Amino acid sequence: MQNKLILEQKQSSAKVQTKSFTGKDLKVALLFLLPSIVLFSLFVFYPMLKTIYTSLFLTSTGSKLVSFAGIENYLIAMKSSVFQNGFKSTIIFVLATVPLTVIFGFLLAFLTSEKIRGMAFFRLIFSSTMGISVAASSIFWQFMFNPVNGYLNKVMLFFGQKPIGWLTDPKYAIYAVAFATIWMNIGFIYIIFLGAIQSIETSLFEAAAIQGVKKTYLMRKVIIPILSPTFYFVITVSIINSFQAFGQIDMLTKGGPNNATNTLVYQIYQDSFINLNSGRASAEAVILFIIIVVITLVQTKFSESKVHYQ
Repeated sequence: MQNKLILEQKQSSAKVQTKSFTGKDLKVALLFLLPSIVLFSLFVFYPMLKTIYTSLFLTSTGSKLVSFAGIENYLIAMKSSVFQNGFKSTIIFVLATVPLTVIFGFLLAFLTSEKIRGMAFFRLIFSSTMGISVAASSIFWQFMFNPVNGYLNKVMLFFGQKPIGWLTDPKYAIYAVAFATIWMNIGFIYIIFLGAIQSIETSLFEAAAIQGVKKTYLMRKVIIPILSPTFYFVITVSIINSFQAFGQIDMLTKGGPNNATNTLVYQIYQDSFINLNSGRASAEAVILFIIIVVITLVQTKFSESKVHYQ
């Protein structure tokens, strides 16, 4: 009899909960969501669907749809040596920027996380790149990489080495742009890690100090496991940003020399606005989107056993 009463109470409470999410409340919820739905529809969903639709057509120089082509634009893009080189350059760029940005951002945050007098100055310096635009940063590094007056080559000459064409030599150009990108992005990564480290309970650090635990052991066995969700977020964002890098490439090398820094995003820009081939550019954009989605899904699957939220 008692079990029957408990079951009836559960069923009645379930009905009450179901009723509370219908009718007027649903309309209010949709009203609050309406601005976001409109913005996402205008600036995310519509452009994405329009890009997919355009990629299935041959287009004129005026970006007008000429005839249905199916997957022809995709096949032409993937067979193109320029696109294949752009894919290779993109992978090199991502592998050169993401690990170093994440590692240095974390190490700087770890070293400056303690509340010591004067540490605020170093925090300001390390996070300052976050407030500098891509254009201003690119001009700064354009001067640093200058083959004649650049400070990097002056340092090379001081140590008796030959000057290097950082942005004019195909062997060094992609790595020079990657180095500049690390400098541009490290401020944001540093801020994220610093906030995450400072949110850890101080009792853990106090207990480690009392027991004489070394900082390297504390970092490996305590801080990094606790910050696994932060690492997951930072790595995901860094990968997406590296795949979508455009401004610094346009200002420093314009995809050169010899297409050495012509990444997929810059190739899409060239096909769309220089070659005026919107169909092929749209197909390349869809391919890039698929690549980013696949990498994100693989990373998510791999991180399931590594990321802990408690």
